[in-house]
Amino acid sequence: MLVPRRTAPALVVDTVNHGSFDLASKRPGRMTLIYFYRGLHCGICAPHLKELERLTPQFVERGVTTIAVSSDTKARARGMQKKISANNLRIGYGLPLTEARKWGLFISTSHSESSIGIEELEIFFESGLFLVRADRTIYYLSVQSMPFLRPNFEDLLHALDFAIEQD
Repeated sequence: MLVPRRTAPALVVDTVNHGSFDLASKRPGRMTLIYFYRGLHCGICAPHLKELERLTPQFVERGVTTIAVSSDTKARARGMQKKISANNLRIGYGLPLTEARKWGLFISTSHSESSIGIEELEIFFESGLFLVRADRTIYYLSVQSMPFLRPNFEDLLHALDFAIEQD
């Protein structure tokens, strides 16, 4: 079970526009924000990712790099990247479910088409958000078991400000 102050699992994924991402080789100023999202088929993920895209420059100002990761194919990840007009937020894709399980993510099965009319992957993971320190220890995590309710990125920025101020 993953808990804060423990070392995060490995994370190596390709991204749509930013090459390969390897958590072990990234050296953020403070942390890396990893948002695991359900995939292109998720009607809740797109607006949530759009908000993270909008706020990514504010996270960067605080020394936090951002990446959103799914098990989608490259084509579907590119579709999400275009849908949310992502320029700042890295969009990773192709995370195997075996790796998602190491992060403690819940696994769901398809019900065919999603509520927005896009075919779901046969098996995919539910959302999870992690803040990982530069030394790869987990600072914060929130894992969803269902497709609704997500951490608020504005609230997370305020929490980061408090944590930075209090060192």
